[in-house]
Amino acid sequence: MKHLVRPFGLIVTMAIASSSLVAADAGIGQSFKGPVGLQLYSLRAQFTAGGVPKTLDTVKSFGIKYAELAGTYNLTPDQLKAQLAERGIKAVSGHFPYKKFKEDPESVALEAKALGLEYAGCAWADHKTPLDEAQAREVVGVFNQAGAVLAKHGLKFFYHCHGFEFQPHAGGTLMDFIINGTDPKLVSFEMDILWVVFPGHDPAKLLAKYPDRWKLIHLKDLKKGVTTGSLTGKTDVSNDVVLGTGQMNWPAILAAAKKAGVKYYFIEDESPTAPDQIPQSLKFLEKVSF
Repeated sequence: MKHLVRPFGLIVTMAIASSSLVAADAGIGQSFKGPVGLQLYSLRAQFTAGGVPKTLDTVKSFGIKYAELAGTYNLTPDQLKAQLAERGIKAVSGHFPYKKFKEDPESVALEAKALGLEYAGCAWADHKTPLDEAQAREVVGVFNQAGAVLAKHGLKFFYHCHGFEFQPHAGGTLMDFIINGTDPKLVSFEMDILWVVFPGHDPAKLLAKYPDRWKLIHLKDLKKGVTTGSLTGKTDVSNDVVLGTGQMNWPAILAAAKKAGVKYYFIEDESPTAPDQIPQSLKFLEKVSF
């Protein structure tokens, strides 16, 4: 039996051809480059009913490599970190309660470090409705202090807007007041697209207004026909729909986010049908053009 010797150039050519057949990361396309992950809160029902290993297997099946946390599901930070690592998933950010940032930011920093996070943030600033300037001023103080504590641990603090912060104030909104009152070196922001559109604002314009402040984004679409302009910060979770099928102008938003310097994008789908919708949203991101 003769042994054939392949020319080195042919081997290289074959290797390149083979590598070109490897699928791109989920959600990544010609225009949108991510990186895209999943806010695990999207699968809260599955974590409760099916447990952590089974639900993280589902996340892996989506092709997701980055995650944002909203709790540890009764696991220690090391246990959850190991479960994620087994599936090739990296947790880069997490949400923690406002009260904890206000009363004991050091404990948040230690937990975030144990989880291997880069960002630790707050998704809801406790307040009496409606938010007013006095409350917003307290929020600014809490955030600046939390940012300073986290920075000592090499972590970055962020606030996730939730819609109620858009109360009119001094020619702008209290969201403007919070952004302008916080130290850019210590406090970043996560824009939840739905919670900008639902109160009646334009995500692309807000991204352009405060470049370099928005480091994270929640990709979330609002069902067509749902009335906007509410400052409650609340809407039925069934109003979360597959990206590209709702009210958002995604080409404009994603182009503005790229220009603004957003670091990570997380799909957050709070609907009861999130496990079915998430893969469809990823496919949309692969095809969207801007």
